[in-house]
Amino acid sequence: MDEKLELGTEGFSPAVIKLAVHKAEEFGSFAVASSDLCASIQVKMSAKHIQRLAHRIGGEWADHRDAEVEAYKERRLGRDYPKSAPAVSAVMVDSGKVQTRGENQPAGVHDPHWKNTNVACCLTLQSKVSQEDPQPEPPRKFLDPPKVLKIVAQVHARSAAGGGQGEDERATAKSKGAGKGTGQKKSSTRPPRRKRRAKDSSRRKGPIRLVRTTVATMQDWEHFGWQVAAEAHRRSLDLASRKAFVCDGQSCNWTLWEMHFQASGFLAILDILHLLGYLYSAACAAAGPGVQGAWEGYQRWLMLAWSGKTKQLLTELQAAADRRGAPTQDASETDPRRVLAEALRYVSNNQERMDYPRYRKLGLPISSAPVESVIKQYNRRIKGTEKFWIERGAEAMQQLRAAYLCDDGRAEKYWKLPRPHRHAASPGRLRAAAA
Repeated sequence: MDEKLELGTEGFSPAVIKLAVHKAEEFGSFAVASSDLCASIQVKMSAKHIQRLAHRIGGEWADHRDAEVEAYKERRLGRDYPKSAPAVSAVMVDSGKVQTRGENQPAGVHDPHWKNTNVACCLTLQSKVSQEDPQPEPPRKFLDPPKVLKIVAQVHARSAAGGGQGEDERATAKSKGAGKGTGQKKSSTRPPRRKRRAKDSSRRKGPIRLVRTTVATMQDWEHFGWQVAAEAHRRSLDLASRKAFVCDGQSCNWTLWEMHFQASGFLAILDILHLLGYLYSAACAAAGPGVQGAWEGYQRWLMLAWSGKTKQLLTELQAAADRRGAPTQDASETDPRRVLAEALRYVSNNQERMDYPRYRKLGLPISSAPVESVIKQYNRRIKGTEKFWIERGAEAMQQLRAAYLCDDGRAEKYWKLPRPHRHAASPGRLRAAAA
């Protein structure tokens, strides 16, 4: 090793390698990372070399994660904060997609596939317990027509782009298609505009985020569940006096909760935004032609859900579905009969996780927006129409991205881990440096 520059077998000093890998996970491509590295510190490192380093180090961090999971399974994993449990914690999970290609193939993209990426957001929060519901009325954005349409469209887009949807999840609010098949004009599902009101500075704010850490993997849901459980244990999230497990209505989410979080007292909470999407689409399907009836129906059902009147909500959804009739087997996803049937099933399957007044009194989050935000940050790096990854490369990049998105200095801790002896590039290309 060069005593002055501390050049190792990878051809660059540890400081340069660290910076190059950070730029690799931060920027949109390895080529941009290479260009920025040259511009910032006048070090020339090819995009291919940066890619090799990122995949290699991300793989090392994945191995460290897997070792922690094994230690957790064997009850050997320690806690970062053994003497101070957080007051409030939350675990939120969701899934996305990334394009992969076949390995060990000639130049070009071979065997392209969309593969699931599983992501978790683990939080410590600050909030207060209230004797009365601190927010008995929904937020204004849930009652503002343009904002509601935007929320519904975003929820539908995320569900369409995400992975692992079950039958309950495939029908998430389609604001543009909810009225098709009923004789409605295209604009008939758009609610009336609401006059803007001055911002209320005294309106209640939700729980305040303290520390966020993230988990992401290309591995299946079973492995992902153990990874999230190990992270929650390491951070002592399971020892909090108030804790929530928030996600959308996919059955695999609740299976993960049952396996790893139910016993330690995490309350299962259905994400309010996904529910909002179902209710808005169902209201449009129930009303038929005409704007006012759909908007009034949505407002009524939203208020029932927000106030925890789930049985009454189910009764009214059932009545609306009965009026439309049962969907035929060949009914499209936007058929009003199918929209209503699936909204009814969604609420019925998740009614035990919709006690929102209780959750608000406990100061717990009722939206999985934080994990949606994390997924967007992952997507900016690994998702794109021209990005195709081998699976181990995508897994490595997710470990890098996850570490740098954590609030606890995770990346710096990982950089301090001992690294195995490595060649500069591919095996045999360069000789190992003399000891």
